[in-house]
Amino acid sequence: MPITYREVIELALPSRSGLERVAVDAAASVARLMGFSDDRIEDLKTAVEEACINAIEHGNQQNANVKVLVELIADDSKLQVDIHDQGKGIRGTVEKPDIDAKIARKQSARGWGLFLIQSLMDEVEFDWNPETGNVTRMVIHLKQ
Repeated sequence: MPITYREVIELALPSRSGLERVAVDAAASVARLMGFSDDRIEDLKTAVEEACINAIEHGNQQNANVKVLVELIADDSKLQVDIHDQGKGIRGTVEKPDIDAKIARKQSARGWGLFLIQSLMDEVEFDWNPETGNVTRMVIHLKQ
């Protein structure tokens, strides 16, 4: 069933590790309905999982009483996924991780997530609003 108009699906998830899988499964289902290739769906799943984990762990500090809002916005040419948390500050700029420094243990092994998201999606934006928190906006284009 191809999507030929704008469709918006919203999920509100408690900030508890493991519940990112709900968002991943929903995004993959929508992408499959839209006709994305298996490889692009795998890219999407990885990016959504990483963004949700960041929102749960860093934005909402794993407080299960605070929700992560996931918006899937589909139209006939793209799927946009917005991940909202209620964090108190933007996650910062995204720099390419220094693999040699990480291997040499001169840098933390952490810090690959935002870089990975940007590498897998066609468009990525990070934004912060003091009243609402952080949003990671990811877009994947349907190329036919």
